[in-house]
Amino acid sequence: MSKLEEHLAEKGILLADGATGTTLFGMGLQSGDAPELWNVDQPDKIRAMHKGFLDAGADIILTNTFGGNKHRLKLSNDAHRVRELNAAGVGRAREAAAETGRDVLIGGSVGPTGELLQPLGALTYEEAVEAFSEQMEALVEAGVDVLWVETMSAAEEMKAASEAAKDKGVPLIITASFDTAGRTMMGLPPKGLNDLRAEFSCTPVAIGSNCGVGASDLLAAILEITEADPEAIVVAKGNCGIPQISGKDLIYSGTPDLMADYARLAVDAGARIIGGCCGTSASHLAAMRGALDSHEKTDRPSVEDVIERIGPLVSPPNKAAESGTSPRRSRRRG
Repeated sequence: MSKLEEHLAEKGILLADGATGTTLFGMGLQSGDAPELWNVDQPDKIRAMHKGFLDAGADIILTNTFGGNKHRLKLSNDAHRVRELNAAGVGRAREAAAETGRDVLIGGSVGPTGELLQPLGALTYEEAVEAFSEQMEALVEAGVDVLWVETMSAAEEMKAASEAAKDKGVPLIITASFDTAGRTMMGLPPKGLNDLRAEFSCTPVAIGSNCGVGASDLLAAILEITEADPEAIVVAKGNCGIPQISGKDLIYSGTPDLMADYARLAVDAGARIIGGCCGTSASHLAAMRGALDSHEKTDRPSVEDVIERIGPLVSPPNKAAESGTSPRRSRRRG
């Protein structure tokens, strides 16, 4: 049994962390800069980010390595620094965790390559596997407890990540972002993620959803995933309400109270690892911690229940999504 499974067996529900990007932007990171460089250039700020989530009660923190593959790092001319930046990301997380005196899980964040795989793009499947493997090897060597593949859209890219994770010696988690009429940008429905598990070279210990367009949409996706496989360990890591543009800033509508209710609904929907994505601050996470500690699982909610308590779906399913796909946008987590 892995350390992750031991913690789940002991606690039942685990709280994952909040938004890396939102927090780092608040600390001075500029749009377009590679956050992974701060693992080396601004180590105190990265430790402070992790400490904020840990002080809020997180059981799992994710490394600042979402864009730590060579295809993403080439945008800042740092493709040659994959091992250095990923190892440093794990080091900063470990240092912050050590200060708590608690047994905290470290998830090695692995985001998309940022490229389209053939035939839609130029990247081959083998090249995707190689890029993921290079990053994952660095994360595992530095001491992560789990490989956390997140914000995925394309089935083939998820398969490549699972192949790269094979025989790495730590459990794998894969979460997708269902943000286009209830599907990923490449057309995968939530229940399709369950079906893909049989095609993965390394079977994930947990699957789920992160990011997307709003907390209600994410909970709707979680309901589909848990309905398809009630026994699956499912991750819910939703955005903090709905993003709204205010001048040059992107503001998220979610209050701590709303995110606390989101956490309760996620438990009732069947999720066992619950956290926040874009816009989720340490204060939001603290409210979620309180909600999880006091909540007893109750009846499974309907989508209508979610809408009544959290707000409307931003991108509800529609007939156009049943057969169409959309080009994937590259983005940074949180």
